[in-house]
Amino acid sequence: MMKTMVIVGASKGIGSALAQRLSNAGHSVIALSRTEGDTCDIPNVRSLEYDAIGEGDFPFIEGSVDGIVYCPGSINLKPFIRLTEKEFLTDLNINLLGSVKTIQSLLPNLKEAEDPSIVLFSTVAVQTGMGFHSSISAAKGAVEGLTRALAAEFAPKIRVNCIAPSLTDTSLAERLLNSEEKRVAVAGRNPLNKIGTPDDVAAMAEFLLTGGSRWITGQILHVDGGMGMLR
Repeated sequence: MMKTMVIVGASKGIGSALAQRLSNAGHSVIALSRTEGDTCDIPNVRSLEYDAIGEGDFPFIEGSVDGIVYCPGSINLKPFIRLTEKEFLTDLNINLLGSVKTIQSLLPNLKEAEDPSIVLFSTVAVQTGMGFHSSISAAKGAVEGLTRALAAEFAPKIRVNCIAPSLTDTSLAERLLNSEEKRVAVAGRNPLNKIGTPDDVAAMAEFLLTGGSRWITGQILHVDGGMGMLR
């Protein structure tokens, strides 16, 4: 059965890979992003301009929505002493408050659907303490808390889950993967000894949006090459 999915941050990386997967499966996708990006030529995808942390209103979307995926994120790695209050607030706005605005805006649409699902994103750094990650870990830790709280509040009607990847080969991570030496070092930090692709993470998001995951809610799912659990 065709579903309607809304992806915020769909122009690149994981969001774009997920839009392609959902399109291939015959679903309709509403792609929200600041730029048209990689989704403009994907069938069944309607692109709308939207800045998740801007001051503009959330775009009006009519009818039932079966799934929401909020992809925007940040990688702000600095020693704690050098981080400013503004940087903490920026990371919180991008990662937490943008998802809050999205969910609040589309909650009536979700309630019209038969088996609606929300997918958010965290990072392996919340579970596994990492130096220089204090701002992003704090923001994503808030996302994990929101995931569990909403899963409890929205049950049994709406499922809410969160994916926590390790560093993935996207444009957001480009400066951390822009040489062969860096790529080898990053790959070597996880037991599978490779860097995850956008499609690796998008596959889990697709699963959480569709019928195979109907008995899963309130979970933080680690798609991280084993980094979060294995040594």
